[in-house]
Amino acid sequence: MTGDGLLLPVPDDDGAPFWEYARRGELRVQACAACGVLRFPPRPCCPHCQSFDSEWRRMSGRGRIWSYVFPHPPLLPAYAEQAPYNAIVVELLDAPRIRLVGNLVTSADAPLDSVDPSRLRIGAGVKVAFHAMADGVTVPRWLLERP
Repeated sequence: MTGDGLLLPVPDDDGAPFWEYARRGELRVQACAACGVLRFPPRPCCPHCQSFDSEWRRMSGRGRIWSYVFPHPPLLPAYAEQAPYNAIVVELLDAPRIRLVGNLVTSADAPLDSVDPSRLRIGAGVKVAFHAMADGVTVPRWLLERP
C-alpha cells in the first residue's frame, strides 16, 4: 500500500518483467517463443504448446474499452475519497485476446475520478499512459484517444 492508501501491485516471478517494462514506459505482453501465441497474465508455460520458452513483445499501447465498472461502495478509505472512479477492462488493438485492467484518467498522474463517468463507452479508443507510484512501481493507466 502507498502512503496515500492506494494499493500497489505485488509482482510475482512470471509477471516481474511486465512491471519492469512499465517502469520504463513500455507496454509489453509475454509471448511463447516457440509458437508465438501471446498470453496474459504471464505464466511459465504456454497453454497452447506447453513450451517454457517465452519473450516479451512490445505493444502499441492502444486499445478499446471492453468493459467498465464504478466500484460502489469503495471499501478502502483512499479509494472512497476518489469515488466515483472507474475500473476498466481494455482489449488491446494489436492483441485482441489480451485484456488488461486499469483506470481511465485525464492524464497519467490525474486522480482516479478525473474522468466524468458519463464519458465512458464500451468500444471507446484508449491509449496507455504510465503512472509512477510509490516504491518504484509504475502502473499502466488509460487515456481516451479523443478527449
